[in-house]
Amino acid sequence: MEDQLLRSSFSAAANYRAACKAQSYKAFVAKLSIAFEEIDESLFWLETIKDLKLIPEEKLELIVKEADELTRILASSRKTSQTQKS
Repeated sequence: MEDQLLRSSFSAAANYRAACKAQSYKAFVAKLSIAFEEIDESLFWLETIKDLKLIPEEKLELIVKEADELTRILASSRKTSQTQKS
């Protein structure tokens, strides 16, 4: 579980960075979409860890909140970027 959390978290960061450096609009949207999916997966693993009480909830509270905020930001950015090109 923790290995998958690390993979999805690092992948989200790497794909967001790639989106910021994208050489085309299409590449930007693609990388942003992957970053969104990966941060959402990270949020899933954090919520699962919390639900299973593997780590005290108070230790996870801030990071779960931040992951949720990042998921919402990336979802909104992706939606905006897709509608602006249409």
